[in-house]
Amino acid sequence: MAKPDIHPQWYPEAKVYCNGELVMTVGSTKPELHVDVWSGNHPFYTGTQKIIDTEGRVERFLRKYGMMDSSQAGNTEGKPKKK
Repeated sequence: MAKPDIHPQWYPEAKVYCNGELVMTVGSTKPELHVDVWSGNHPFYTGTQKIIDTEGRVERFLRKYGMMDSSQAGNTEGKPKKK
C-alpha cells in the first residue's frame, strides 16, 4: 500500500509541446512538457538519418588492424572499383 501525501501530483493528460506545437499527451508529474526533439522530428525515426564518415575513420580502423586487403586500399567508399 502506498503511503499517503508523499507522491507528486499525477497528470494523466499532460501535454507535450515541441517548437510551440502540441505533439502528444502523456501521463506525467507536470501538466506541460516542452521538448526540443521527439519521434516525429528526430532523423532516426523519420528515416532521414545519414551516417557520414567524413574523416575516414572506418578506413583508418581497417588499415590499422589489417582488415583491408590491397584491392580495397585505394577505394575509400568500400565499393568495388570500376574497370
